[in-house]
Amino acid sequence: MRLTPRALCNAARAAWRESFPLGGRDVARWFPGHMAKGLKKMQSSLKLVDCIIEVHDARISFAGCDAIPLSGRNPLFKETLGIKPHLLVLNKMDLADLKDQQKIIQHLEGQGLQNVIFTNCVKDKNIKQVIPAVTELVRSSYRYHRGENVELCIMVIGVPNVGKSSLINSLRRQHLRKGKATRVGGEPGVTRAVMSRIQVCERPLMFLLDTPGVLAPRIESVETGLKLALCGTVRDHLVGEETLADYLLYTLNRHQLFGYVQHYGLGGACDDVGSVLKHVAVRLGKTQKVKVLTGTGNVNVIQPNYTAAAHDFLRAFRSGLLGPVMLDRDVLQSAPP
Repeated sequence: MRLTPRALCNAARAAWRESFPLGGRDVARWFPGHMAKGLKKMQSSLKLVDCIIEVHDARISFAGCDAIPLSGRNPLFKETLGIKPHLLVLNKMDLADLKDQQKIIQHLEGQGLQNVIFTNCVKDKNIKQVIPAVTELVRSSYRYHRGENVELCIMVIGVPNVGKSSLINSLRRQHLRKGKATRVGGEPGVTRAVMSRIQVCERPLMFLLDTPGVLAPRIESVETGLKLALCGTVRDHLVGEETLADYLLYTLNRHQLFGYVQHYGLGGACDDVGSVLKHVAVRLGKTQKVKVLTGTGNVNVIQPNYTAAAHDFLRAFRSGLLGPVMLDRDVLQSAPP
């Protein structure tokens, strides 16, 4: 997004924070512990499955770590589902800054992820690549206990709110000309159980199993947890809307992504979340009455609603109104060539 000369000048002069305070944050509290049940159900359905499609958010598509090659990918997926052919779908590509897409793919390939497709399930971009890729993966692998069946059964897995149900609906639109088969939501936890098979293609005859989002039982890095939360993988109130807004502002400024300045009509880029949220609240009319005790009694004072402003800031980011963002940009840049 283009900025006015004054805004660009202010942005150039600003001294951005070099780090974000991560101490004292209990990441384990953010992530529900009931997901082990979902993983067990997925494991029990594996004998019926020919291939696994793992869906992840393209904005957190890389983290230079062999154990967890994508920010927030559940390492238990590889552990428990690794015997099956595997396709990684990096969804929401329209919201991600993919100028280093080839570098991302190269690093993922170096970590054993050979089959990667970037998609936008809302606009069906690259969706037509999925069925041929899955068909080839199954054709070139041994079908344990499945040799006598003509149809293909595919399990769709991933952390919450990355677009698993959207992928299924998109495949149905492309190959069956039919509408939604699964509920889609902008919050984590819409799919809560391993569902019955959903047909997505006639030739070849293919069925998909939608599954609930499953996070790793322990998120080692607080920053990874914040990235996951920014992408809507956990409910905002568990982390705190203002905390998330502050981390988003910190990230945008460090990466010199100043689309928020133009979107909210700010005078220039700013690294103080309180000032930004106050401006957003006033601009959007998001205020609240607060009782203040004075010497003459209680007085109602109109104050900016910082939580509501933070919510709008996060919504604007998640819907792409602040421009495309790669949350793992710093990790990608520090990765070895």
